[in-house]
Amino acid sequence: MNIKDEVVAVLDEVLSLKGRASTFSLETPLLGAIPELDSMAVVALITTLEERFGFVVDDDEIDGTVFASLGTLLNFVHAKLGV
Repeated sequence: MNIKDEVVAVLDEVLSLKGRASTFSLETPLLGAIPELDSMAVVALITTLEERFGFVVDDDEIDGTVFASLGTLLNFVHAKLGV
């Protein structure tokens, strides 16, 4: 599974989207557009990404722009992984 597919799987799992995330494009808006993505879900999402990919996210690395779209979230994960 590639990184994008893994991030989509994490979104689907953490937000209980029942497969909806598989239809997301890189331009799909997340924060403010998906009702399931509230502040508690953001914390769960970050924790799950840390566990799944083996990196650590500092509080000052996270703001709303990271979760603006699937593309911005994927860019953040790529940066954390150094790819």
